[in-house]
Amino acid sequence: MDWDKLRIFHAVADAGSLTHAGDQLHLSQSAISRQIRALEDSLNATLFHRHARGLILTEQGELLFDATKAMMRRLDTATARIRDSEEEVFGELRVTTTIGFGTLWLAPRLPKLFEKYPELNIDLMLEEQVLDLPMREADVAIRMKEPSQADLIRKRLMSVHMCLYASQDYLAQKGTPERPGDLSGHRLICQNPRSAQVGAGATLVQELMTNDIPSLLTVNNY
Repeated sequence: MDWDKLRIFHAVADAGSLTHAGDQLHLSQSAISRQIRALEDSLNATLFHRHARGLILTEQGELLFDATKAMMRRLDTATARIRDSEEEVFGELRVTTTIGFGTLWLAPRLPKLFEKYPELNIDLMLEEQVLDLPMREADVAIRMKEPSQADLIRKRLMSVHMCLYASQDYLAQKGTPERPGDLSGHRLICQNPRSAQVGAGATLVQELMTNDIPSLLTVNNY
């Protein structure tokens, strides 16, 4: 249905007069009358009774006026929320990040975010696969690697420092390495340097592999 005709119908029904509606819409009375007749023809219904004191809605006109009033209320609400959207945070936000970062760092901080923005809903997608933001697979991505898409808006959140860790039992058995060369006699669990999500630590892993230091286990979960 033609929205322009509905808009004109709503103005006429609200004003009760072609003249008053024309003043509001900056249209001539004849132009408004043509649009109303065209709308009545498309609906195969009479929407107004013509009266000496103005226009009176028919039963069908009342039904349509109820519908256009509801539409106008929804439009007014949407317009107000759009105007306030720079200050108001609401709706669903789809966030993707790695399983480790999302579980250990992000999730424990979400209660404070919900306290500040109670109308915000978050769909947290934890996976090692890189989702396509331009294709709207997610709204926000938190990654430990430079994104490949050049048109994304990027913001640096923090620095991640990578270290080597071992259990006390392992060090008691194998000894504590003091320099990279000492690692040749140790068993390593390494992040896959080709991980799509994580770049932090990749340089260290590549250096170890370059020096022919073997890894017992390679993982893709950060």
